[in-house]
Amino acid sequence: MHLYLEVDVPLSEHEQRLLEQIERALVDDDPKFASTVRTGDRRQKARRKLQLGAALVVVGLAVVVGGVALPNVIVGVLGFLVAFGGAVLGVLNYKAATGEVPAGSAPGPAGRPAAGGRGGSSSAKSRRQPLKSRLEERFRRRYDQ
Repeated sequence: MHLYLEVDVPLSEHEQRLLEQIERALVDDDPKFASTVRTGDRRQKARRKLQLGAALVVVGLAVVVGGVALPNVIVGVLGFLVAFGGAVLGVLNYKAATGEVPAGSAPGPAGRPAAGGRGGSSSAKSRRQPLKSRLEERFRRRYDQ
């Protein structure tokens, strides 16, 4: 069973200000990382690779059929390799392109899978929390001081 979630929830003004402050702090702390994160949507790139993979499968199968029609083994083998490469490209990018949530994991906030159990040491806890939660917690601690 596959579970697909894509939830668009508008942010309140307070949340938008917090997000803008977090973004500014990120740019101030590490501008290189911030520019890397901003460069593009990973899901869009994965979708392009998935489409390229599907196109390669179709072209590869056409070349295989051409190799059979021409009784040429080399052309058939090349067509198979192109189709196989396209299938591999598609399979490797399917999860990132569709945003599929693994079955059995309950969605957490913003449609992401929930983190594991709570408790334990603070370093173990921070490793299990998503980056957004850690940044929000850090910002709140700074704001409270």
